[in-house]
Amino acid sequence: MVYCLVLGFVYRALKVSDLPRILLDAARTTAIVMILVAVSTALSFVMSFSHIPGMVSDAMLGLSSNPTVILLVMMAILLVVGCFMDPTPAILIFTPIFLPVVETFGVDPLHFGTMIVYNLCVGVITPPVGNVLFVGARVAGLRIEPVVAKLAWFLLAIVIGLFVVVFVPQISLWLPTALGLAGD
Repeated sequence: MVYCLVLGFVYRALKVSDLPRILLDAARTTAIVMILVAVSTALSFVMSFSHIPGMVSDAMLGLSSNPTVILLVMMAILLVVGCFMDPTPAILIFTPIFLPVVETFGVDPLHFGTMIVYNLCVGVITPPVGNVLFVGARVAGLRIEPVVAKLAWFLLAIVIGLFVVVFVPQISLWLPTALGLAGD
């Protein structure tokens, strides 16, 4: 952050008179994120206290005993959630619900973490809501329609990448394993 401020002054993109507005905007954005995290944490606690993760786990395991089907259902849920919800609260809400389910099938928690983050990140660039998509279009000064039209093939490639990451755990585990942070 300090580096960005220094660069802003060096390249004369910022003036000292801009600092109060910039700091206020940063404080507002941080406050919104912290409120979302606080509410998500409270919701996670309430759900845990109410045994909702266990009920969801039992329901999902009752749906199928095939790990592939369960992972596909989770992917679909997370993609839809990612379209409408910011990743931080979604991770805080859905990790305690889905983690016991994937642990039942022996899925590595690091692999599950990669899967859930990738899913939610795909969601934030996916129409109809895709908040990052709208922000990116606005920053670029473009209307959303041409951006969505150009995004279709990239989105297809990203979803194919998602399937590869979900169903080939070695992709998400090779670096932690190579660094000795995960057992094989």
